[in-house]
Amino acid sequence: MLKGIVALVTGGASGLGKATVERVIKQGGKAVICDLPTSEGSKLAEALGTDALFCPVDITSEGDIQNALSVTKEKFGRLDVAVNCAGIGVAFKTYNFNKKLPHKLEDFTRTLTVNTVGTFNVIRLAVGLIGENQPNEDGYRGTVINTASVAAFDGQMGQVAYSASKAAIVGMTLPLARDLASQGIRVCTIAPGLFDTPLLSNLPDKVKGFLHKSVPHPQRFGKPEEFAHLVQSIIENPVLNGEVIRLDGALRMQP
Repeated sequence: MLKGIVALVTGGASGLGKATVERVIKQGGKAVICDLPTSEGSKLAEALGTDALFCPVDITSEGDIQNALSVTKEKFGRLDVAVNCAGIGVAFKTYNFNKKLPHKLEDFTRTLTVNTVGTFNVIRLAVGLIGENQPNEDGYRGTVINTASVAAFDGQMGQVAYSASKAAIVGMTLPLARDLASQGIRVCTIAPGLFDTPLLSNLPDKVKGFLHKSVPHPQRFGKPEEFAHLVQSIIENPVLNGEVIRLDGALRMQP
């Protein structure tokens, strides 16, 4: 159960992050929804009641994250879990030989800045507040859960920037867990496959059908609440640490 925990969720206004926020609240916890000022975060917090709080943030901003953590401590008194769901993606090949155009460096840089640097920015600051918690009998104080992607392992054509950013999150997982072990803070990463988020839900039915068939079982998009279910399982299982878990129905992406 998540009763009484306080979770900060980036990208919390939509998709996987929103499902995570809703599950935390439903299970008796409190959630800080961190998302862009233009997001639906304020409306979501209002709908969920006093156990939810919206903080507009850019995850690459040190000041924004520090402010969100200050508000979290002021409102809820503590932080137990940080869940990183915020991220972006671009789709370009390394070089367009027809147009004689290379992949834009700014697109590659921005993808890594948001997905990788932004995730680390949240972690490095959030664990300071988590570390203030009194440890339990195992010395446990809290959990960090990151979101990578199956693209970290078998990225498709055009995913070089996105795959690099998510592979970096995978690569950070074990050293983060080792760095934070002395403070009783566990770190795990979820690598989702194809999920029914706003990005995919707007695809034509024919394209959706093709993508469904690429998943061995179940042959459908994953549901955001299934991602949130795994978040809860990681929080509740005290020996899950330093692990990257694929959540993909046995999908292996083809070129």
